[in-house]
Amino acid sequence: MRVLLHICCGPCGIVPIRELLSEGHEVAAALANPNIHPFVEFRKRNEAAHEVLDALGVPVAYEDGYGLVEFLRAVVGHEETRCAICYRMRLERAAELAAEGGYDAFTTSMLVSTHQDHELIKRLGEEAAARHGVRFLYRDYRPGVMDGVRESKEMGVYRQQYCGCVYSEWERYGDGPRGR
Repeated sequence: MRVLLHICCGPCGIVPIRELLSEGHEVAAALANPNIHPFVEFRKRNEAAHEVLDALGVPVAYEDGYGLVEFLRAVVGHEETRCAICYRMRLERAAELAAEGGYDAFTTSMLVSTHQDHELIKRLGEEAAARHGVRFLYRDYRPGVMDGVRESKEMGVYRQQYCGCVYSEWERYGDGPRGR
């Protein structure tokens, strides 16, 4: 299959890319992450994603610009459900790009994280897939998370310390709300 992989960052992309390629799929990447804050962090994550994609021979099919305004407009006042809003935004964009590009399916590197709500990602991915007439390829990449961490360290790829949004940064380094 031709699979479009939504990639949130370099380290999280390693395991899904390796698994998809080992299954014989043709893989291309989409960088669509309006949640990343601040802008310097957005650039670091995109650079790390490009390093991993280049090292593993996966082309970047799509790369959205900095979408912080769109993200903030969607989540302000809805902080307790921000993760669901964020997942929906990114999965909807990935489904749209997959359909436009004629891909058989799309998936996301968010599925490697032990901190993300897999059932919610799966449901939202399938809903976006149905709206755009493309398949959502669910895989539980969590068993390989430590392999991805190890390999990203070996590659010297930037590894972030929080999920990405201003709220998760606040929770990581301060006393921010824990609403999920």
